[in-house]
Amino acid sequence: MQIQQMLENRIAELETKVAFQEQLLEELNQALVQQQFDMDKMQMQLRYIAGKLKDFQPSNIASQAEETPPPHY
Repeated sequence: MQIQQMLENRIAELETKVAFQEQLLEELNQALVQQQFDMDKMQMQLRYIAGKLKDFQPSNIASQAEETPPPHY
């Protein structure tokens, strides 16, 4: 009878561990889904910003290489 009780206790302990692992896996899966959603959103935003930068017009101020030297040169 002692062995049967030990086996039942061990089975109950294993069942508890499995239940916690299933819960943890579900929580990790949800975190992964959220991270993928966030990454997709950031990639879309990055594409938008990259497109805006491509369309960006340079300023009317000439670069330093294009500037004429000051009169004292």
